Amino acid sequence: MLRHQPETVGLTLDVNGWADVEELIVKCTEHGQPFTKEDLEQIVATNDKKRYTFNDDHTRIRANQGHSLEVELNLKTAEPPEILYHGTVDKFLEAIGQEGLVKKSRQHVHLSQDLETAQKVGSRRGAPVVLKIKAGDMHRNGHIFYLSDNDVWLTDHVPPTFLVK
Repeated sequence: MLRHQPETVGLTLDVNGWADVEELIVKCTEHGQPFTKEDLEQIVATNDKKRYTFNDDHTRIRANQGHSLEVELNLKTAEPPEILYHGTVDKFLEAIGQEGLVKKSRQHVHLSQDLETAQKVGSRRGAPVVLKIKAGDMHRNGHIFYLSDNDVWLTDHVPPTFLVK
């Protein structure tokens, strides 16, 4: 709900993607997805991708990135390492070879700094294929990168010329 279609449970996110914790719990419970604040605390603390963040007093929560709706995350630009990775599967390679990595319905293309994370991401849809991204070259050619609070590298597009299988 914090990344995709919050309206399906009647939840409203603010412009920065924040939701009121109590409202989230009530709305999800009303729609057959009950959980407690303690459950939510556990999810945020143990999520392997560190996908969610609380505000300082834990009254509001948001996803760190990966939204399919427009939110302003106030991301700061960052200089990427020379190489980043992207996990995918074989069936997408032809399109990626022609278009590069495109964000489609997401706000950004997601990249990881380590091979293991990229393999894990790619394996969600089958046998993973990991692409090496020449991020340093991209950056020197004017492409902008952001680093999310949970250490996911984000950019708008990775042209095919910066990809290595």
